[in-house]
Amino acid sequence: MRRHPSGSILLWALMTLGSAAAQPATSPISPSKAGANPENITMAPGGALILGSGSPIIYRAKPGSTIAEPFIDTSADGDARFLGVLADAPTNTLWACQMFPIPNTNRRASALRGFDLTTGQPKFRWDLPGDNVTCNDITVAANHTVYFTDTPNGRIYRLAPGAQTPELWLEDRALLGVDGIAMLNGTIYVNNVYSNNLYRIPMDTAGKAGAPEDLWVSQSIKGPDGMRAANGKLFLAENRSGNVDAVTIDGDKALITTLKDGFEGSTAVEPYGDTLWVGESRGNRATPIPLPK
Repeated sequence: MRRHPSGSILLWALMTLGSAAAQPATSPISPSKAGANPENITMAPGGALILGSGSPIIYRAKPGSTIAEPFIDTSADGDARFLGVLADAPTNTLWACQMFPIPNTNRRASALRGFDLTTGQPKFRWDLPGDNVTCNDITVAANHTVYFTDTPNGRIYRLAPGAQTPELWLEDRALLGVDGIAMLNGTIYVNNVYSNNLYRIPMDTAGKAGAPEDLWVSQSIKGPDGMRAANGKLFLAENRSGNVDAVTIDGDKALITTLKDGFEGSTAVEPYGDTLWVGESRGNRATPIPLPK
C-alpha cells in the first residue's frame, strides 16, 4: 500500500519549499548574444527576467535559467535599440522605450512601445514628437497610468489607461537630462543624468504636475540612471560610478546608502522577492544582490 506523508512531514516540506523560493538569486543572467549590452531590465510574473539591448531585440530568461534568449525581435523596423523596459502584469503589457538613429545625423527618433507580456506580440506604439527625442525610462501608477521620460527635452509624458495617445504631462528646464523615473507611495520621483540631481514631482488632486522639487542628496551621485521603488525606498543605479544605492526620502532630503560598488556600467535595478537585480550594460548581464528590507 502506498503511504501518504503525514501532516507534519507535509507541512515541513511546504515550509522548506517556501523558504527555498524566498532565497535571493545568486547567479548572474546574460543575454545569449555577446555585446547585447542591456540598458534596462524588468521582471515578469513567475520570475522571468526581461532585458532590453543595444539592438532591436528584447531578451527573456526563463525562471532558473542564466541565459536570456531572444523574446521580441523588431528588426523589421530597422536599426534600433531598447532603453527602458517595464512589465505591467495586471494589464499583461511589457512597456518599452525604443530609440532609432536618424541616418546621416547625430539625432534620433524614439517611440513608446507596448507588447503582450506573454507572447511578445506588438499591441501599442507611439512615436515621440520631434527629431531629437529619447524615450528613456517608464513607471506605471497603481491605476495603470504610464509615465515616461524624454531625456534631451526635459519632458515627462503620461498615457492614461485605455488611451491611444499620451499627453505631455510636464516640461521643465530642470529636467533637461531626465532619465530614471519611479513611483514611491503614490509620488513620482525622477533623476537627472546630466546634472546628477534627484527630483520629486508634486501632483494635485486632478493629476496635474507641479514644478520639480530638487531633493538634497546626502552624498554625490554620478550618472543616475535606472530607478525602482520597493520596501519604502528608491533603488538607484549610477552609470558613471558603478554604484547601486538605496535612497530613503525624508522630507526634502534623499539619504543615499551605497549597497555595492564596482559594477560594469550599472544602468538598471529591479527588485524581486529578496533580490535586487542590477543591470550591467557594459558587463552584458544582470547581477543579483540581496534586497534590503
